[in-house]
Formats: sequence, structure tokens, C-alpha cells
Amino acid sequence: LLQIHEQVLRVLKEFTPDEAAVEETFVNTDARATLKLGQARGAILASLGEAGVRVVELSARQVKKSVTGTGAAGKAQVQSMVTRLLRLSEAPATDAADALALALTWGQGGPLADLPLRTRRRSTRSAMTRLVLERMP
Repeated sequence: LLQIHEQVLRVLKEFTPDEAAVEETFVNTDARATLKLGQARGAILASLGEAGVRVVELSARQVKKSVTGTGAAGKAQVQSMVTRLLRLSEAPATDAADALALALTWGQGGPLADLPLRTRRRSTRSAMTRLVLERMP
């Protein structure tokens, strides 16, 4: 947990974000796995709080629906849509695809939702994707 906390602080120091999107807690059938995820999430939230970063929580269902069109999408569907939306040459690992889907979802409803209407009229999703790609290092 200390390692997670320190690594997140390192990333926050390097990129200095104002906001972070975090997936809401969900209850798993495996109590041990749920506890471990909760502890890791706590370390991340502590890092974000220490750095003064505003946290927005999104549900897994909300993220899946935003990216794939259905809240019941599987990991492979999310992975495929993230690859298409970001025009990646290869599919990211499923965990990385989940993180990118979270960022895309927040971008659509968060800071990127303020795109000019003339850009959004044709396709909010493609306009948002272009803006994200332009901002990537």
C-alpha cells in the first residue's frame, strides 16, 4: 500500500492534474479480493487527497455504457472500443483499457464536455477523442 501511495504521488508530481476520475467501489463475491481492492483504492485516494487533486467517482456500469453503449459490456468489449476510439495500433491490456475508458467517460461529461457546439454537433465522441489525442504526450 505504501508503494502504491508513493507511486501515485510520483505520477501526480510529474503531471500535476487538477482532477482524477476513480471507479466507485463495487462489491465482489470474493470478500478477500474486495478488501484488497478497497485497501489499494484507499491508498490511491489518500495520495490524491494529499496532492489536493479533486476526485470524481464513476460507476463501472456508467463507464461501460459511455464507451460501449451498454452498461453490461464485458472487458473485451471495453478493450475493443477503447482501441477504436483512441485509434490505438494495438489493444491495451484489459486493466489499462478500463483506466482509459474511465478517463474517456470523465472527459465526455467533465472538462471536455465544454467543447464548442460547432465541434460537438457532428460527433461528441469523435470530437472528444480528437481533443484527448491532441493532449497526449
